[in-house]
Amino acid sequence: MSLDMPKFSDLDALYSTDDAKVGTSMYEDPELFKVEMEKIFRRTWVWVGHESEFPDKGSFKLSNVGLEPVIVVRDRKGTIHVMVNRCRHRAATVCEVKKGKTSSFQCPYHGWGYGLDGSLRALPYPEQYGDDFNKEQHGLQRLRTEIYNGMVFATFNEEVEPLVDFLAGAKKWIDLFMKQGGGFPVKVLGEHQFSVPMNWKVQLENTTDAYHFPVVHKSFMQSLDGQTEEMFEFLETGKGFVEDLGNGHSVMVMIPELVDLDENLDAPIPDRFQELAQELRDEGYPDDQVRKIVRAVGGAGFNLNLFPNVACSMAFFRVLTPKSVTQTDIRHLALGMESGPASANRMRLRLHEHFQGPMGFGSPDDAEVWERVQRGTVGGGELPILVNRGMVDEQQGVDGPRGHISAETGMRAAYHMWKRMMSA
Repeated sequence: MSLDMPKFSDLDALYSTDDAKVGTSMYEDPELFKVEMEKIFRRTWVWVGHESEFPDKGSFKLSNVGLEPVIVVRDRKGTIHVMVNRCRHRAATVCEVKKGKTSSFQCPYHGWGYGLDGSLRALPYPEQYGDDFNKEQHGLQRLRTEIYNGMVFATFNEEVEPLVDFLAGAKKWIDLFMKQGGGFPVKVLGEHQFSVPMNWKVQLENTTDAYHFPVVHKSFMQSLDGQTEEMFEFLETGKGFVEDLGNGHSVMVMIPELVDLDENLDAPIPDRFQELAQELRDEGYPDDQVRKIVRAVGGAGFNLNLFPNVACSMAFFRVLTPKSVTQTDIRHLALGMESGPASANRMRLRLHEHFQGPMGFGSPDDAEVWERVQRGTVGGGELPILVNRGMVDEQQGVDGPRGHISAETGMRAAYHMWKRMMSA
């Protein structure tokens, strides 16, 4: 298929910038999906992991860049590499273990062996390839890899802008998000994965969408104590906002007083954290550190969406992996404090389980409505999908358009970037 097929030349029919209407085929056209994988996921920075997942030399995990399987690994010099999980001989995957520690990778088919940096180290009976066979030209395919504040990104595009430029206005929000280590480095404590029969853009729209929260997450709100419930009634208070950060990224500030976790440390400790605070005092932590840790345990007061595949959502990473036009894998990574108090990390996990966990009050409800969006697109295909909420009073923010907490500014940010990349 040509990537310049006429059916995709009219991008305005797929996303209209002027009135923020999305064509239904954006969710269900398999040919369009193929073009997205090439023009977006192969040509920009895609999140593949967090540095804490590779603590030692030889630590690795499997990930994806679009549809393509990759290995993320730390080599003996401490450098993190991202490599296509495909033997250069007959294309078999060289690793099927999701994560672990190793000294090398070996193809199970014909025994080609690769180093942690992807270089071809050895192969059986090399003489059959002749004297001009060059092992240096047959290593695993490596992607360009860069890291910002512990977040590891990779791309097939050697000519793409530096990662710091791509992140644009999102950098300062990443820095704020990482303060939830409470003075300790942020660490991935574990993850769980589920699959949803939806197009990847359905989830992309969700992270900075506050409009759905009191409807979809009513059961979560009913499970909270009075103090916490009041904190999550951000649509009623109207103190938050959504802002376009450039390059498809956006932020949704729900609880402004929790944006910078190093501030307001003298504020009263919420009732739900009183027991944890006392436990930390009993363990010998001074009061100022207790307050810093406790304040960080609940997570940041905002959701950050990084185009095209990862969200820093209050207290966890949400990663989307497109599998087909109507199938997307979702991974939730629980975060904690590296070398921090066990009691604080235990509380972090309990909070994660309460909302994001597979039996929690939040994620199952989200997955249900995502699936229903995909099912609904089968009917009335000529009807547009609306992402125009909040355009009536949107103003210029620090980095881009800023709207009401319930505005769909973040969706428009993502679709502007989508359209830019698809027209490149």
